[in-house]
Amino acid sequence: MEKLDDHLKDLSEIRAMMEKSSKFLSLSGLSGVSAGIFALLGAFFALQKFKEVKITGFTEGLPFFYISLSLAVLLLALGFGIYFSVRNARRKNLPVWTNTTKYLLISLFIPLAAGGLFSIVLWYRGMPELIFSSTLIFYGLALLNASKYVMNEIQYLAIIEIILGLIAGITFGLIFWTIGFGLMHIIYGIYMYLKYEK
Repeated sequence: MEKLDDHLKDLSEIRAMMEKSSKFLSLSGLSGVSAGIFALLGAFFALQKFKEVKITGFTEGLPFFYISLSLAVLLLALGFGIYFSVRNARRKNLPVWTNTTKYLLISLFIPLAAGGLFSIVLWYRGMPELIFSSTLIFYGLALLNASKYVMNEIQYLAIIEIILGLIAGITFGLIFWTIGFGLMHIIYGIYMYLKYEK
């Protein structure tokens, strides 16, 4: 019986070592919270601009404004995500840049880049109202694609983002975009922080 317990303990340790080498364990819940806050701010400024255009009818420079706003939200979310993940890795004495990190980024950014390009196509074809939907769907697919390299909980966030994206394609695109990128990131980030970092 004691030998069996020793073997089970050894197997458990081997499994933990394999998981550490194949998973990116430094992703911080605070990355999700900060991404959610920037998404809420971006949605607020987009809504203010929408109201302004509705009142004045002045649309000159509108595409540039929305593209700049989107890039600002994306860069701030990525920047703070990297900062909190590096900080988390240092606290846990884990390496930040590994083969797993490389595969995670490739798995994440290919669907994200495709979604960004598809959003440009939608704008060019005169269907900007579908951009909210497409960004949520492609983001959900990117998370699902990258989920094999991070904690399993991200799969649930991915599925929620895809569902919200489909709903956003039917009605109230900006509201569901705000829920998906803002509220869901904050909830997910707090949950992950409390579970893995607190």
